[in-house]
Amino acid sequence: MELKVWSLAERPEMLQRVLAMPDTWPEFVVQDPVGNAHYARIPREFPQYALFAEDERGAVVAHAFSVPFALGAEGRGRLPARGWDEVLVWAFADLRGGVRPDTVSAISVVIAPHALGGGLSARMLSAMRANARAQGFGEVVAPVRPNAKHLEPRTPIEEYAHRVRPDGLPHDPWLRVHARAGATIDSIAPASMTVAGSLEQWRRWTGLPFDVPGDVEVPGALVPVRCEPERGYAVYVEPNVWMRHPL
Repeated sequence: MELKVWSLAERPEMLQRVLAMPDTWPEFVVQDPVGNAHYARIPREFPQYALFAEDERGAVVAHAFSVPFALGAEGRGRLPARGWDEVLVWAFADLRGGVRPDTVSAISVVIAPHALGGGLSARMLSAMRANARAQGFGEVVAPVRPNAKHLEPRTPIEEYAHRVRPDGLPHDPWLRVHARAGATIDSIAPASMTVAGSLEQWRRWTGLPFDVPGDVEVPGALVPVRCEPERGYAVYVEPNVWMRHPL
């Protein structure tokens, strides 16, 4: 597939087409309130960090969003345990406060359903790294959502993240893409994303009954969802894996 990669700073007229590109996220994943408050702001407020790819027919087949933030700011210094949620909050707080960023965090690499399996994720990750380097940064960090972890929801994330193949590369396919690009694991973000909802909402999002107390395995979830019928809610706390990409 012949691709052209642009930023929305270069092609602002493509904003709506990029946002309208289909994706394969499970319905419950897009219910994270931090993500809902900040994700759609990235292409508007950080357009130079919102990349997209067009195929030879001009169709949008992928996009990759990242954000600059000040990891070295007072009270920070370490990649946060609240991972994806926290780095979004930091990035927009820094933008609002005029704080000079020193690091870029990957936020998402999304591939259109019909283009999956063609190596686009690695190409968009490479484009994101090149874009950060062009902006003058020396490192990209990434709160990685291991894309095969949902097959083992009860395996501890620490064990899963550090599992390797005989060739020394990570067992997980998405962690492996990052490792091949030069990244190494920094730490686990045990509470990278939190989705809480009523039992009725979870039933609507998943099609499951959510009527028994305890841990519920949900298709697409990296860990079980905690169901509390007596209290009328269920909570999903997703772990991610922080990886660091020197540029």
